[in-house]
Amino acid sequence: MVTPHEPKQDRSRATRQRLLEATIDCLAEMGWAAATVAVVAERAGVSRGAAQHHFPTREDLITAALEYMFDSRTQHAKVEGKAVTAMDEGIGRTEAVVAGLVESYTSPLFKAALQVWTHAAADPALRERIVPLEAKFGRISHRRAVEALGVDDSDPVAHHLVQATLDLARGLGLADVLTDDSARRKQIVSQWAATLHTALNAPR
Repeated sequence: MVTPHEPKQDRSRATRQRLLEATIDCLAEMGWAAATVAVVAERAGVSRGAAQHHFPTREDLITAALEYMFDSRTQHAKVEGKAVTAMDEGIGRTEAVVAGLVESYTSPLFKAALQVWTHAAADPALRERIVPLEAKFGRISHRRAVEALGVDDSDPVAHHLVQATLDLARGLGLADVLTDDSARRKQIVSQWAATLHTALNAPR
């Protein structure tokens, strides 16, 4: 919690972070329409004026929240990647990578991002802001997966298998939006990990 004795810069940074986290929570729990500056400010425990001081428009707030989401997801993937690469190579490592990727697409962060993507599809100005962010995150996700799996991305087969894994993870994330799909998802992760491991290690 921020105290009056903390430097102004630290208080400002803390306020900004509370606003970004509140935006993500509102998007994930209530959807795009409800995630207004006023609602986000109330949830963050700050005045609307303070919110607009940091983010003059709703689009500024949403874009910054997405950047924060992508950074959070990237940092999480980096930590997971270190743990996975420490494992012995084998089917267990491959399954851990696949499970981690799928988990990243079933988190509240993904559900919040999905709300923004859906709205951006019909809002050219917002889409112009979002597409470069998503492309950047896609490249980072692919690179992290390649590193975790320990494969050669210059091999076209390996490259496409990694991309297919990311596409599968995103699809399973979408399936989890309306209902709890965890039981079926676990079986699919296990089966795909076995298929992926065999394909990546097949002689070429």
